[in-house]
Amino acid sequence: MTEHKHESHPEIVKRLKRAEGHLKSVIAMIASGRPCLDIAQQLHAVEKAIAQAKRTLIQDHLDHCLEETIGALPRDRRQSIDEFKSITKYL
Repeated sequence: MTEHKHESHPEIVKRLKRAEGHLKSVIAMIASGRPCLDIAQQLHAVEKAIAQAKRTLIQDHLDHCLEETIGALPRDRRQSIDEFKSITKYL
């Protein structure tokens, strides 16, 4: 398999490491009997970090890999591709 890297990958790794830190914190909070509200706030931070990492990865893939695959298209044929790329922001 060939190496597959994008400029956004280091930022994605940073987000995932942040989520990893939050998740470790959640585990420690549960083990030490911290209040549920505090735990829920940390879990929310984990979810947000992972969701943003996923969104960035998908958008980057569409912006680069999809464009590479379909190549240059005339303006009148790009509308569907551009709409597809726009709607994925709501995933």
